[in-house]
Amino acid sequence: MSSIIRIDLILHFFSTLPSVAVMLEALLLLFFSSPVVMVPPLSAPVACKRCCDPLGPAEGSGDQRAMPEFSHIPEVRTFINMTILKGDKGDRGDRGTPGKGGEQGSPGSIGPTGPQGSKGQAGLPGEPCKVQYSAFSVGRRKSLHTQDAYQTVIFDTVFVNLHEHFDMFEGKFLCHIPGIYFFNVNIHTWNFKETYLHIMHNDTERAIVYAQPSDRSIMQSQSLMLELELRDEVWLRLYKRERENAIYSDDVDVYITFSGYLVTPK
Repeated sequence: MSSIIRIDLILHFFSTLPSVAVMLEALLLLFFSSPVVMVPPLSAPVACKRCCDPLGPAEGSGDQRAMPEFSHIPEVRTFINMTILKGDKGDRGDRGTPGKGGEQGSPGSIGPTGPQGSKGQAGLPGEPCKVQYSAFSVGRRKSLHTQDAYQTVIFDTVFVNLHEHFDMFEGKFLCHIPGIYFFNVNIHTWNFKETYLHIMHNDTERAIVYAQPSDRSIMQSQSLMLELELRDEVWLRLYKRERENAIYSDDVDVYITFSGYLVTPK
């Protein structure tokens, strides 16, 4: 059975053995904070002798007992209690600076389709579509003879004049909505007189209506599409050359007409 002994008793016990005591003292000083476990020797211990005990057999006799030897030194084993050496838990350190962000990973797979949401509430009514219109159709009930080299054709009959875009006093259509327009002209020639008429875009001739002098009067027509900007004008002009230039009409029937309308705004 092992037992724990005090350090001072061990030093006193081995004081008679100088070499062993020095070695043991160094070992004990190295582990002075650890308890020492004493392991008994393998052989039976030697009984202690008192001064009053009878003497043993005489020296030289056969009954002489063997003197105790100090070869049976108790084995000393050290035991270190680690719970004594372990300190208390320290305080938590400061938070370190964040590291750099890693590279962006590859896109993940598309997840499953979620359930259909509930129907939302109806929104407020929207504004009605703002469709832009521009159109006119006018006529002339009186014949016209050119007196100067150039003469504007003035009209006296209105069939359609939406938003008053056609100026009846000037005889010109004024563009209020930029876009693409379609125009058409119908005239009746006069017997034995030349007919020479231009469709004008501002001050530029865009198309012509022409008929040579003949003993028979005929109806002539011309149409075209023009791209107009804001405030552009479209009108008709008679052009007099060497011969007399005239167009025919009367108070009963309308032989001269000029029409136009917006195809699409710009």
